Amino acid sequence: MRIRSACSAFSAFAAGIMVALLGAVAPVQAHHSFSAVYDGNKPVTLRGVVSKMGWQNPHAHIYVDVKNPTTGQMVTWEVESAGASNLLRAGLRREDFIGAEVIVKGFLAKDGTPTVNASSFTLVEAKKEFTSDEAAPGAR
Repeated sequence: MRIRSACSAFSAFAAGIMVALLGAVAPVQAHHSFSAVYDGNKPVTLRGVVSKMGWQNPHAHIYVDVKNPTTGQMVTWEVESAGASNLLRAGLRREDFIGAEVIVKGFLAKDGTPTVNASSFTLVEAKKEFTSDEAAPGAR
């Protein structure tokens, strides 16, 4: 009976260690280099309304509904920005974004999806501007 108890305790301990290790690895895998995902030769400017906000580090993700000028359809763009801690230091809060009109300047994703890495953005009504200190390779 004691052997079974010891095996169960060891199994629980090992499972706990695995969960901790996986949790530590996941954020590292989420971070990537600019040039792996975005094209520094394809700048874009978007104007739309923030519909959703992913407020985390190392990058916040702002989802902006933009009207396609050709088709008139709304397209939701995923905008990768500086992390939440950098935005807070710049005086921006999560509450400033949802429903706000924004102008985003950045670079398109290489895979053709409506995804952009923001070099700057402006909250139009609040007249708050944020410029990333992470310039695209070759854009410095």
